[in-house]
Amino acid sequence: MADGQPQPVPFTTERHSMNKKLLALAMAFAATLTLSGCSGDTPGGTSSPTTMPDTLTVVTHGSFSLSDETKAAFEAETGIKVTYLSPADGGTLVSELILTKDAPLGDVVFGIDNTFAGRAIAAAVLQPYRSPNLPSGIDDLLADDQGSLTPIDFGDVCLNADIAWYAARGQAIPQTFPDLLKPEYAGQLVVTNPATSSPGLAFLAASYGAFGQDYLNYWEALAANDLKVASSWTEAYTVEFSGSSGHGNYPLVLSYATSPMYEENEAGQSATVALPGMCFRQVEYAGIIAGASNPEGAKLFIDFLLTREVQETIPDEMYMAPVNPEATLPQVWEKYVSVVTDPITVPAAVIAANRDNWIREWTEVVLG
Repeated sequence: MADGQPQPVPFTTERHSMNKKLLALAMAFAATLTLSGCSGDTPGGTSSPTTMPDTLTVVTHGSFSLSDETKAAFEAETGIKVTYLSPADGGTLVSELILTKDAPLGDVVFGIDNTFAGRAIAAAVLQPYRSPNLPSGIDDLLADDQGSLTPIDFGDVCLNADIAWYAARGQAIPQTFPDLLKPEYAGQLVVTNPATSSPGLAFLAASYGAFGQDYLNYWEALAANDLKVASSWTEAYTVEFSGSSGHGNYPLVLSYATSPMYEENEAGQSATVALPGMCFRQVEYAGIIAGASNPEGAKLFIDFLLTREVQETIPDEMYMAPVNPEATLPQVWEKYVSVVTDPITVPAAVIAANRDNWIREWTEVVLG
């Protein structure tokens, strides 16, 4: 996840222990290496792992999280020591890769999402690779046909509403884009700036998916209805939103479909609800950085992220859903991820071709 999520209440997340799964994880990955031919060829390559460098640098965003046990399992099975770098948030990660193209920051990148995938591909900062562990039936999540990026997880960027705020006023919660323009909902919505926030850019792309070339007219009307713009998800959700820790003044906020699970009380009832009619499907990818010092190790790391055992840690560790449809989700996730049945999608190529213009035009219309 590129910009953040509420801290969980029902279970720990970034410190979630994997001790009881460690042995199974190591065994499963060992089997993957064997089946992929690691006694000779690496997955997708021809170099023997005995000739590979024994170090690997993973470049990612600040919300990337694997448990220490999971990291140790990869190092134990491959003999590769991994360093994790987080030089930027999700919104600027691609820019960092482009700026350092002639002196790559590392070997493998995690955290490029579908709003920035096209830019990374066009800038040729990635080395294509198709993992043998890539699940079937997820072609709609691929960034291109060349395997420039490997989908690892996904989530839905959605508006969230403060249930109690609306109940106290006897007002219906808005459900559609046109609802947000009605006078009775003036001054209720806080979103994030698409120039600085990946959820903000996702919601901007969603408006294009919903309205096409008329998206700018929609934003002009939304701004006129007393829209609040925050610079980051943290500011919007934890400060301005009335339904979370900040107890702010805005009962509608841009966040994620899974955010309400972190507002659950002991009875299993959430104080907030995601509005599924305006959600954008965000996909996070891993990719081999062009010019990597250890491209074969990068392939192994991507393969590792796609193992079922690692995929099953993603909801607790990174608040996103695994791309492997056979991965078991925590029970509380089953309750929330199913609410979005028809998310808005926009092809990565369309976003890449229009992103800069969208942000410039949005800034002129909304911020003035």
